[in-house]
Amino acid sequence: MKGKKAEKIKKEIFEKYEEKTKGSRERDERAKRCLPGGDTRTATYFFPYPIYMVEGKGCRLYDCDGNEYIDFLNNYTSLIHGHAHPRIVEAAREQLQKGTVLGAPGDIQYRHAEHMCSRVPSLEMIRYCNSGTEATLFALRAARAYTGKDAYIKMDGGYHGSHDFVDVNVMPDTSGSELPIAHVERGVPTSVLNEVYIVPFNDLDAVERVLKERKDRIAAIMVEPVLGAGGGIPPEPGYLQGMRELADRYEVLLIFDEIITFRMHTGGMQALTGVIPDITALGKIIGGGFPIGAFGGRKEIMERFAPFHPENIRHTGTFNGNNITLAAGLAAMELYDQAAVERLNALGDRMRRGLLQAMERVGMKGQVLGMGSVIVVMWREGKTTKAKDAVDSVVSAGALPTLLHLEMLCKGIYFASRGMFALSTPMSEEEVDAAVEAFESSLEYLRPVVEEELPHLLRE
Repeated sequence: MKGKKAEKIKKEIFEKYEEKTKGSRERDERAKRCLPGGDTRTATYFFPYPIYMVEGKGCRLYDCDGNEYIDFLNNYTSLIHGHAHPRIVEAAREQLQKGTVLGAPGDIQYRHAEHMCSRVPSLEMIRYCNSGTEATLFALRAARAYTGKDAYIKMDGGYHGSHDFVDVNVMPDTSGSELPIAHVERGVPTSVLNEVYIVPFNDLDAVERVLKERKDRIAAIMVEPVLGAGGGIPPEPGYLQGMRELADRYEVLLIFDEIITFRMHTGGMQALTGVIPDITALGKIIGGGFPIGAFGGRKEIMERFAPFHPENIRHTGTFNGNNITLAAGLAAMELYDQAAVERLNALGDRMRRGLLQAMERVGMKGQVLGMGSVIVVMWREGKTTKAKDAVDSVVSAGALPTLLHLEMLCKGIYFASRGMFALSTPMSEEEVDAAVEAFESSLEYLRPVVEEELPHLLRE
């Protein structure tokens, strides 16, 4: 008889999901005829097929079958004000009527730049591009041009977009070696490994070991102040300060990827911690829901992007700093003031407490990580300090994350299948508490699966 109840629950969840999302299944089948996998973003896929959304309003989403969801994904943290905020829509509409991109500089470009430089400590100058991928690409290019060196240090499990030099150890090394073994994603030339050194997150000793051996080749250290896709893992006390000290001691640049963490404070994690990098990469929320990336830092580094500089770094792009994105982005940034940040971070703390208490009440082991308004569920005990720990959580949890994700979708809670939740300013305690309630009732329903297949996740 062992396992029969678990199989029954699994079957019920998939049947319920498929019944609720018939239109999405039909669209997914059609889409796969012309789009590999049915979409154009790997991250949006989940098993057995993703939901096709047709409208977003505030913190709510509506799918093609007429189902309503509270949106705890917010396009993977990029929509800080949710969907169709009236002030952002109006700013975009006003600019749209004047033209989207005019092939020339515009007032909105320096107005947005002035705003960003006034609130982010490291930004003496800034340049715009179209994605976080481009932002980290040019942050690294700036570091190489300024230092005259080619290599950089990257964190195991760190995610900085999808250009070749950052598509290294996005999935962390699990070999157990003293320093992570570097590996590339499929299609990335192995030659990039000559210019990338991999160290674990939260490990200053590993960083110094590499710098001692290779400082003459290393231009920069690049790090997310909170490991994002790698598990929402916060920095250990003193870690970021230690990175700054090592960068100064060994005369390399420090790059912060604040594409996600900028939301933690009006000036990002650098303002929150007082650790100021040489270069910062930004994106997501600064575009008001439109595609954007940005990179900036010290004037002596950034001024090389001026076309008239004698050692000019070429940087162009048809839609760089386009008017409609920056108009919407400036409205979004003006709305995201200190009061909004503090309120959203408090909601994040409330949600972390609620999810952890739900685990305890249901009698399951786990952790709830992240910082501020980004929350990540992990299925493990013990200290979580590096990306390999997050992989251990995935392995430990078996089918639980998939089943929990589908069950909560059926209850109207939309979030990342990997267990990440991101809040938006239209949310209140009501939405947060609804998610916690759905989480707890879903765990109660799934407890027989855990008992039969994952007993190591049960509290004694």
